[in-house]
Amino acid sequence: MLIKIYGSAIHGVAAQTITIEVNVDTGGVGYHLVGLPDNAIKESSYRISAALKNVGFKIPGKKITINMAPADLRKEGSAYDLSIAIGILTASDQILAENVKDFIIMGELSLDGSLQPIKGVLPIAIQAREEGFKGIILPKQNAREAAIVNDLDVYGVENIREVIDFFNEGKALEKVTLDTRKEFHEKINNFPFDFSEVKGQETAKRAMEVAAAGGHNIILIGPPGSGKTMLAKRVPSILPPLTLKEALETTKIHSVAGKIGTETSLMTVRPFRSPHHTISDVALVGGGSYPQPGEISLAHNGVLFLDEMPEFKRTVLEVMRQPLEDREVTISRARFTVNYPASFMLVASMNPSPSGFFPDDPNNTSSVYEMQRYMNKLSGPLLDRIDIHIEVQKVEFEQLSEKRKGEKSKDIRERVLKARDIQNKRYQNLNISSNAQIGPKEIEAYCELDETSFGLIKLAMEKLNLSARAYDRILKVARTIADLEESENILSHHISEAIQYRSLDREFWNG
Repeated sequence: MLIKIYGSAIHGVAAQTITIEVNVDTGGVGYHLVGLPDNAIKESSYRISAALKNVGFKIPGKKITINMAPADLRKEGSAYDLSIAIGILTASDQILAENVKDFIIMGELSLDGSLQPIKGVLPIAIQAREEGFKGIILPKQNAREAAIVNDLDVYGVENIREVIDFFNEGKALEKVTLDTRKEFHEKINNFPFDFSEVKGQETAKRAMEVAAAGGHNIILIGPPGSGKTMLAKRVPSILPPLTLKEALETTKIHSVAGKIGTETSLMTVRPFRSPHHTISDVALVGGGSYPQPGEISLAHNGVLFLDEMPEFKRTVLEVMRQPLEDREVTISRARFTVNYPASFMLVASMNPSPSGFFPDDPNNTSSVYEMQRYMNKLSGPLLDRIDIHIEVQKVEFEQLSEKRKGEKSKDIRERVLKARDIQNKRYQNLNISSNAQIGPKEIEAYCELDETSFGLIKLAMEKLNLSARAYDRILKVARTIADLEESENILSHHISEAIQYRSLDREFWNG
């Protein structure tokens, strides 16, 4: 008897329906699994055999042929255990499952018949709805994630016995429902850190506000213990809240990577990723034999924080150059190509010298040669993609011991939101969401300077020895500063402040 069961495979951040054809033939004995399965799927026969035996069923001693179509697409992981097991039981007439074609069935089996959670549930559920399936049956731990998708019946099960009884005896399964919008709006402002906890550092806080308002990449330069990491961790609390569309995009990526907790359904706050400096280039941008999203994709719609940036391998930093520009990463293999979104805000930190102190600090013991070698770890093209360089000075005792709280993230965020609203209206007919993304054409159209401002930026380029690449960055940042003040035109004091945010372009650093 031939039976067709439906599962799903993940390709990038999208899903593709897989037809699992199970044929049980009396002419011989054997178990044949075809359709480019990986080792985890090939090993499923052992898990299925033990699981079925422990719930009162068995794999029949006949010739069983299982084809996973399309046969030329590689299938990965253990998520097909449940669908193959139900297919074998149905094809061997051990159970009746007349309506099995209406469901996507996925789940990893334990030897006792219980189900383990799987990856990529959200894109699987979205694809199931688009293809007109009535519902999806999957492990209970994944049910809340799948329930984000409306117009689809989601059934979370703990044991294969429940699925057997559902098809064979018509026993009802508990349907999982979720009010996505309610849950999203309830948790949208949950942040573990707040800017009011940061003592002093008013200049750095202002730079962070400007960076958040324009979506600018920023690097913090300061001695150990000056608060660089503390400031970076609080950036998500002043960024605009995720829209429902952005939340779904972000959740899909984390779902594919298996980073969604069992109690979480929809990501409600912007991700903050902080990889260790020993990370490989593949782990950062994504890839591998069976491509997975990297840290830059997990930071999509959020913040990627590179602490002590010069300690990262140069090759790792250089692979970020194209994703920073294109806001997506393409992983190419001989047989296929995968695209992962990677629109993130880069926040980096570094010490000003190998000894950890500024060149003019009495504690600095680094020679000019050591300083130059240290700075050369960061290439010009990479720094070209970082709009704001800000020096973070050591916090004095008087500031640390002050009882007065600083400005709350909530208040800073309100100003950021106003500036982003101005940008949304300005670029509503363009595929641009913030000032950081504008190109030469938009700079020419929206960053016009009056005579005083033009003279100021010209003087800065000459006197401070600023590089040519700094020119566009200064204009972009000045445009954001003007938006924060709700000023239609860029004025001289906007240019003046923007110039202060180009520390690494000065002769003091680049020698």
